[in-house]
Amino acid sequence: MSSRIEQIIEEIEEYIDRDCKFQPLSTTKIIVNKEHLDELLRELRMKTPDEIKRYQKIIANRDAILADAQAKADAMIEEAQVQTTELVSEHEIMQQAYAQANEIVTQATAQAQEIIDNATEDANAIRLGAIQYTDDLLANAESIIGHTLDSYTTKYDGLINSLQECYDVVRTNRAELEVPEDDGSQYDIPQDGLGEM
Repeated sequence: MSSRIEQIIEEIEEYIDRDCKFQPLSTTKIIVNKEHLDELLRELRMKTPDEIKRYQKIIANRDAILADAQAKADAMIEEAQVQTTELVSEHEIMQQAYAQANEIVTQATAQAQEIIDNATEDANAIRLGAIQYTDDLLANAESIIGHTLDSYTTKYDGLINSLQECYDVVRTNRAELEVPEDDGSQYDIPQDGLGEM
């Protein structure tokens, strides 16, 4: 059963593959619906901590497994020691009791070590699996977010370049329209107001 994070990542991939169209004259850049993608990314951001907590609980179970194995081992050793004490206390069978006690302690110790080894191996496998799974989820999210960021950066740079070109054209046109300052000498009016005919 896949997690909600995996479902969201699949939805993002499906959205990009199915619903997004390529930009004109491009086979690598696509046009996305920002609101839809933002909504998916927002949900991904909210679900990621829950998934990480879930796997932290799995990792925490490792300690519980080890503690349980240690408790079982301690109980077996304690039982063996009790049996040893009871056997040794009987004078008639002291030697036999000693041998049996050693055998019980040896078996209990071996079984306890086997339980601890198996528990440690299982716990480490669970921990590594959880870390790998979480890392895969974060890598997918990082790739999608990076791709989106690159796409928006390219669009933003294109907008700035277009505005700069428009600005340069306007400044050039204004410079060409600049009227020279007039000192009024071309339109001198005679003082008598009649002028010469």
